[in-house]
Amino acid sequence: MPTGKSRQSGFTYLFILMLLALIGMGLAAAGTLWRTDAQSAREAELLFVGDQDREAIRRYYEFDPAQPRLPQTIDDLLLDNRRPTSLRHLRRAYRDPVTGGAFSLIRAEDGGGISGVHSPSSDTPQKSAGFAPAYDSFADAARYADWQFVFSPAANAEKSPDAAPTGQPAPDATGSRSPDRHRRSNCGCRYRGISRAILS
Repeated sequence: MPTGKSRQSGFTYLFILMLLALIGMGLAAAGTLWRTDAQSAREAELLFVGDQDREAIRRYYEFDPAQPRLPQTIDDLLLDNRRPTSLRHLRRAYRDPVTGGAFSLIRAEDGGGISGVHSPSSDTPQKSAGFAPAYDSFADAARYADWQFVFSPAANAEKSPDAAPTGQPAPDATGSRSPDRHRRSNCGCRYRGISRAILS
């Protein structure tokens, strides 16, 4: 027949088991939260360094307006020697925050150089919305490899402030967009002169 001491030992044993279970659940929840936070931090870093690479490629391309071209290697972004005064378009060669390795390079379709970078990871991103307008295409991406930070010379030319607005002629060397505008301006001056003569 069990004694009071044995029953007390049984309750203590059950209490310890329940306590260990609760501790295990807490640690599991904390581990999940830590992994989520760590993944969010890696994604934020990936978006930052990927954009840095993309902007460096854009600056390299625009550095010589007479002969714009894409870089052939990442080293070209670190030290541009096309002019007497060297320039660094990129502070350092960033590594992929997701894999810890090097980025995969995206080559231009015409083989003219590097147009962008992306992570080689096939893992599914945690972030699926709320991207900057330049990276709206990243929404609902199935893999980090689909987050491609690409500079497009063609798209850049369309956004150039020197391009004429749609439906308007391009400006000439003097900055005038149309000879008709100049004629209309001269006509206005003549009409004003005639009006002043009549009133006087």
